[in-house]
Amino acid sequence: MIIKSKPLPYFLLKFAAGLLGIFFKWRFNKMVIRETPVKPGYSYLLMCNHFSFLDGFLGFYLCNKVLMKEHGMKRLYIMSVKKQMEKNPWLRYMGSFSIEPGRYSIAESLAYAAEILAEPGNLLLFFPQAKLESSHIRQIKFEEGIAHIVPKIKGNTQLIWSSNLIEYFESTRPSVYFDMKDCGTNHDFDFDNLQKTVNLHHRAAIESLFRYTKEPDQ
Repeated sequence: MIIKSKPLPYFLLKFAAGLLGIFFKWRFNKMVIRETPVKPGYSYLLMCNHFSFLDGFLGFYLCNKVLMKEHGMKRLYIMSVKKQMEKNPWLRYMGSFSIEPGRYSIAESLAYAAEILAEPGNLLLFFPQAKLESSHIRQIKFEEGIAHIVPKIKGNTQLIWSSNLIEYFESTRPSVYFDMKDCGTNHDFDFDNLQKTVNLHHRAAIESLFRYTKEPDQ
């Protein structure tokens, strides 16, 4: 049985986002967002690379800056491992709902995700790698969960990817770079094409930050 979310009301969500922004202003040197156009009146599947404990908070920050606008995102949901939710019950009030990889209840979790995305204004923050990896890997491999969610969505959902990268460069504090990409909608979804598009974009995002001569193709 899955643990369902109890997301905060919109005004409390904005308040929490404001507090998080204050913390990040202290923690990071700068936070740079390369935006992509947001479709009004849709639900949103925001996919990010998964490389740190802070990923959910970084995704929440990005939502506040880009997606929490008029006719945009109204509620935030996050798919979280059930063991983490049992250890941290407060996660469900931040929009988390549970998933147990390898268990029968996984089908219920995926169906619940599709149900969430059927409502305009809902946003699901999703990490398709399903495991932690360096942010600078050149090839991101998607697990198949997204292929079971998107075809079941009833309604209009915009698919958005963000390559989130951290660098230091001239500062003793790290800077975060969010490089977003519009990946179409649930109506033109193709798993292989999505993965290819994301990987081309992710590599370009990395190369835009690196200070080196062009690497030869492998």
